[in-house]
Parts: sequence; C-alpha cells; structure tokens
Amino acid sequence: MEQGFGSDSVPPAGPIDKSKVLDVKPLRCLVPVFPSPNGMASGTTPQPSPFVCVPPSGPFPPGVSPFYPFLSPNESGRSAENQDGLGYGMPISPVPLNSFRTPTANGDTGSRRPGRPRGSNGLAAEDDDSQNHSDQFGSGYSVHANDVEDTSTGKKRGRPRKTRLSQSGSGSGSGSGNPATPPIEVDIDPLLNQLLASFKLVEIDQVKKADGDKELAGRILLVYDLFRRRMTQIEERRGETPGSARRPDLKGANLLMTRGVRTNQTKRVGNVPGVEVGDIFFFRMELCLVGLHAPSMAGIDYMSVRLTGDEEPIAVSIVSSGGYDDEGDDGDVLIYTGQGGVQRRDGQMFDQKLERGNLALEKSMHRGNEVRVIRGVLDVQNGGRGKIYIYDGLYRVQESWAEKSKLGNCSIFRYKLIRVPGQPEAFTLWKSVQQWREGTATRVGVILPDLTSGAESQPVCLVNDVDDEKGPAYFTYIPSLKYSKPFMKSNPSVGCQCLGGCQPGGTSCPCIQKNGGYLPFNPLGVLMSYKTLVHECGSACSCPPNCRNRISQAGPKARVEVFKTKNRGWGLRSWDPIRGGGFVCEYAGEVIEESRVGEFGNDGDDDYIFDATRMYEPLEAVRDYNDEAKKVPYPLVISAKKGGNVARFMNHSCSPNVFWQLVVREINNETFYHVAFFTIRHIPPMQELTFDYGMVPPDKADRRRKKCLCGSLNCRGYFY
Repeated sequence: MEQGFGSDSVPPAGPIDKSKVLDVKPLRCLVPVFPSPNGMASGTTPQPSPFVCVPPSGPFPPGVSPFYPFLSPNESGRSAENQDGLGYGMPISPVPLNSFRTPTANGDTGSRRPGRPRGSNGLAAEDDDSQNHSDQFGSGYSVHANDVEDTSTGKKRGRPRKTRLSQSGSGSGSGSGNPATPPIEVDIDPLLNQLLASFKLVEIDQVKKADGDKELAGRILLVYDLFRRRMTQIEERRGETPGSARRPDLKGANLLMTRGVRTNQTKRVGNVPGVEVGDIFFFRMELCLVGLHAPSMAGIDYMSVRLTGDEEPIAVSIVSSGGYDDEGDDGDVLIYTGQGGVQRRDGQMFDQKLERGNLALEKSMHRGNEVRVIRGVLDVQNGGRGKIYIYDGLYRVQESWAEKSKLGNCSIFRYKLIRVPGQPEAFTLWKSVQQWREGTATRVGVILPDLTSGAESQPVCLVNDVDDEKGPAYFTYIPSLKYSKPFMKSNPSVGCQCLGGCQPGGTSCPCIQKNGGYLPFNPLGVLMSYKTLVHECGSACSCPPNCRNRISQAGPKARVEVFKTKNRGWGLRSWDPIRGGGFVCEYAGEVIEESRVGEFGNDGDDDYIFDATRMYEPLEAVRDYNDEAKKVPYPLVISAKKGGNVARFMNHSCSPNVFWQLVVREINNETFYHVAFFTIRHIPPMQELTFDYGMVPPDKADRRRKKCLCGSLNCRGYFY
C-alpha cells in the first residue's frame, strides 16, 4: 500500500490523491471513546482510559448516567443520596424491555400496548384481517417463536427462540387506576410439546409432509385448534380485551410450522390429499397448515412449470373472500378480480399488472389446468364478524379481460372460472340452506316443520327424502334432563354473585375457581379446553341466563334437523356450520338407576339409552395436555325412550365428529350431572352429527352387540 491511515495516523494536510489505494481498517479497530471527565470539552482529544464495568444500580463514575428502567426517579425530584446529584433513587427490579412503558408527563403509564400505531380517530390500529382469524377474544401473548417458513420458497427465516406468553397477576390491567402488574413470562412450550406427543406429531415423516392424507390433515388441524383455543383461554384470563391485535391463530400456526407440523407442502394442481370438497375452515392459517392454499394473505397461489422453453407460472388455488369485487352468486361460476391495484391509504390507485398471480391465472386459462377455489362467506353466527372458508372444489379459467374498476380510477383484470362438473355440493349447498331459512325455497321431504312444538329457541324440522316412513316412534319432547333425586355431596356449594355474568379472571367467582380459574367457554359457546368435569353455574347463582358459564342450559345454538338416513334409521345434522369445540345440545331424558336399563328394552336398533358407566376408548381427537384425558365413568344413566330431545337421534360412529362432556351444576349439597355434546372439529352444514356410544364392561358383555354401519376406516364392526 502506498499510503495508510492507522488509528494513530494523522491525516495529511492538503488535497488527497484519490487515484491511490488507501489502506482502510474496519470500524472495530477504532479506539472507543469513553465519557469525558467533568470540565473537559467535548472536542478534547480523548485520552486512553481503562474499560469500566458499571452495574445497573451504580455507583456511576462522573459523566455516566444511570439506565432508567433500573433506577426510578425520586418523587421529590431531588438528588438521591450517594448518586452524585443524578436525581435517581433506590434500584427497582428489572423488567423486560418489551413490558416497560415510558411514563408521560402526568405519570400515566398509558393503557395501550407499545408498538401499536393509532389511527386518526385515536383508536389503536388493528390488523386488516383480524376479524377473519379471531374467536372474538383476540389474544395477548407475548409469544417469542421461531419465524415461520416462507410458504412460497420453503426457506426458514429467523433464529429459534423460546416460546413464552405474558400473563399478568390477578387484578392487573389498564384503566383501573392502579399500576399494571408487569407481565409474567410463561413458557408454553411444554403445553405444545404435550399436545404434539399426544397426537403423535413430534416427528412427521418427510413423505407425509410432502403428501399427506385425511388422517394426518385431521390431526394437524385438531392440534392447531386445541392449542389456539387454550392460548386464547389463558390470555383472556390475563385480562386482554376482545379484538386485541395479538392473534393466537397466527402465533399458534407459526409455532406449529416452525416445528414442521404441516402437510402437503408439495405444490400441486388439483385436489389436496386429506381435504375434501365442502370442508370448512375458520382461519386462513388452517389452509396453510394442510397445503390447500399456501399464502397466508395473498388470494392467488401459483407454481412454476416447464414444459417447453422457459418456466411459466400457473395458478393452483385462489381465495375469494370479498376483498375485491368478485361475483359468485351463481354457485358454479365465479368472476374473480385480479390482485393489486387497490386504493392505498393515501388515496392513490394503480392499474393492476399482468404479473405474478394475475399472470398465473392467464397462463392457466391457456393451459386449461384446474384451479382450487376457496370461497369466504360471512360468519353469521358470529354476528357477521369474520369469515368461514369453504373449499368449493376445482374450477377452470374460461376467459379473462381487463376493465375499469367500479370507481373508474384504475384498470383491473377479471377472470371467469367455471366449476368442474361431477363434484360434491359445497357452496351451492350453503346457498340452498340460506334459501330454506329465508323461505325463498322449500325444503324437500319435510314431515314436521318443528318437531319440538316450540320447546327450543329454534325450530327443528323432521325430514325424510329417502322413503315413505312418516316419522320415528312416538315420544314426548323434553328439552332438559329430569332427575328423580340428585347426587348428594358432603360440603355445601356456594353460588356466584356475578350479576352481569361470570367474567374471565374473576378471582372472587367460585364457579370460575372450580374450573381451575378459567371460564370454560368463549362467548360463542366453544369449549376452550377438555376436562373430566366442567362446572356450570346453577340455580343458586346470581348470574343471568345468558351467562357464559351456562352454555349447555340454553338449548341448541345451531339450527338442527332430524332426518332419515339411508341405512341407519333417523339421524341428526345441522343447517349451520359449527366450529370445533362448538356446543351442539344436551342429552335430555330421565335419569334412571343402572339396574333399570333392562326395563327399557333391547329390541330395537336404538334403545335411546345414554350410559356414562360404559368404557370409552381414549379418543386422540379429544386428548388435551391436561391430566384428565380419559373420561371417568360416572353412575349416570339416561333414558330418552319415552321422552327426550334431539340428542336421542344422534347415531353411533367409530370415528365420531362429536364427543360428550360431563357438566355439573351444584345447589347447596345437591349435585346434578348433565351430558353436553361438543364438536371435535369444524362441521359443515348438512353433515351428520355422530358420537361414540362406548363399550360395555366385561361383566356386562352378555348384552347383544349391534352391527355398526358407520363406514369409517376405524370401524370396529359393532357397537352396544
């Protein structure tokens, strides 16, 4: 080198010859500049100084200021003793930086979480699609997880970190006038680990990750739903308000994908293994986990193919959920709007470009390949907040054109897709149910418009479009369980005094404390975690009938119908979609002694007997990460032969989509057990509701077996 400037070199005076090569050393070789002593000008050449390690609580050398979160200002504002007039007092306990809120001039720490921008109306800005992915709880986790894999490249981003959630102590929260308790970091990895081990998802075969099946896809979706619900329940106890921007649906999916818990990662044209036409999803991330639609936000998923010459993109799936001006009232035709060109927040609009997803749809039109279509509809049962995603099967792009948007400010691309014939009903079935409800179309095969004669809040029609049978044998419809005498307990039970209804995190509510400190249900009636016993509010409680802890006492929330099956007598199904964990109904009838079971006969296809003393094989589908996975037999036997509700029509299946949960209501020294049914997974409209009738103990094996016709892959061949 002809010239070099070292750390001790003095730059030459005069102009510099830029044609010469300089020997420039990296910044890490520069001498660090330490704080100047008092009285020394800032421009004075720093003198060599030994490195000083200062503890957070001091003492501090001259010119070094303390770090605020570790030392709190004195209330008087005066200099603290032994702190050289720095104005700081006794050290306080260190807290995580992401939990620290800088005080304002009046000392208020603020009620909103840091990092959330506010809009012009003063409200905290939410994610654009938050309602589509929420159970109306939001979440509040400070979850630190690995970044997920890129859905388009499969490459991982970020470094692994421990997964934790923040949970405040009781009584904390903003707006109460008291300082917020610093969040406690709770490690949720053990919860997820136990779930993954229970469902055998710790290690998934690489072949299955690339190409799955129905059984694996079902397990993955179930674990995701259980984990998401459990996170939501814990965070709600913490005090997070509904609508929070912290989303358990996104965080739960990210954690699963980080651990490789996903399937059908290989992009493909056509149907996806394990996903059937008509399946429904309540969260966009569920589409990603099973490989139905890889992007979590974009509406068009595509892949590159090479047949001759250069690679070309072709579309493999699209999501039509109302973000653009799509037209799809005709169940077999969809007019889909391309992506891009939307109006920005600053009012500017741009023409859509024939690139990426738009180009892929154009190429698919010329190639004629099939495209998966997922339609998003409003979640009516959730008050129109959020979407339900329906897999409507395979379509082909028939034509495309460009036109001006409705506002006329930019050009957009439009694509006409036609449904491939011969597929099961999906979106068209939803439209038919809507027409039945509105009275614009007649339900075929209706025998009785309301089997309950007004006993339930919604009518239950009796339908037979299979044969000429006019209905089941006569019975009296009763909406609830009848006890001749309750079970007795030694210690009297105390009812709650929650006049406005039990609220999450209520430390003074005895009903919540009986459930381990959590409300077992969300506002939609979804069971948030599975337990051996769920304690509901009883008649001695002061809460109103619409209390969240009285879910099973209000009758079916979804509109159900009793229908004639092809080979299993009468069955039960719902007009409405029911999300996983959603309440179906209670098993109503008369509580009888076990010894009286024989009095009700054993000569029919269905005895209308529910026997909680039977042995129920541990269902992986309802095994949570608590220690109460197996159902414990209780001396509860219910007969619905002479009188009952819609639950008496639910058929047996060896692979059920509904499970029963024991619910207890206590009044003083009296205990009343009830059987409530909840869904195991999301159930689309008009799918039969079934549960496992259980196995008879060996000492009662003389009871006649019945041939099982459930047709599932796991069919035992018989039931009792």
